[in-house]
Amino acid sequence: MALAINNYTEKDIPAVMDFERRLREEEDVWGWEIDDKYISDVKASFRDPRFENALSLLAYEKEKVIGRIDAVLIPSHFDGSVKAYLDWICVLKSCRHKGAAQALLAALRDRLKALGVDTLVALTAANEEAQRFYKSVENSEMHDVGIWIDVK
Repeated sequence: MALAINNYTEKDIPAVMDFERRLREEEDVWGWEIDDKYISDVKASFRDPRFENALSLLAYEKEKVIGRIDAVLIPSHFDGSVKAYLDWICVLKSCRHKGAAQALLAALRDRLKALGVDTLVALTAANEEAQRFYKSVENSEMHDVGIWIDVK
């Protein structure tokens, strides 16, 4: 697989929307629609200063996005550290088990290391395929239990 890992920029939005549509064609488990509001929100995020700590990478194969990984830097006064949170990693079902997710994770780790980040924290998806992936990640171990708290 000839794979290129690139930073996700605003110019990539059409390719990412194509990826999102193909993702849903291959698996109907995602829980949100690719509608005008979604596209508008994504476009706006590239101009919103609140997203300065966001880091998103795309896996391209033959000029098509086949995977993506999204993380955010978490600076904390608790101990003066900067950690990162892995928000999303996904590869098209038809392209899985060929090294794309590992390549995305390796590229993210390289970028985080260059930024002085030493820990990447992730909530793992509960499905069996995702669990196999997370358990295969080198230099990692499962800790704690994750909780999602709605802020309303």
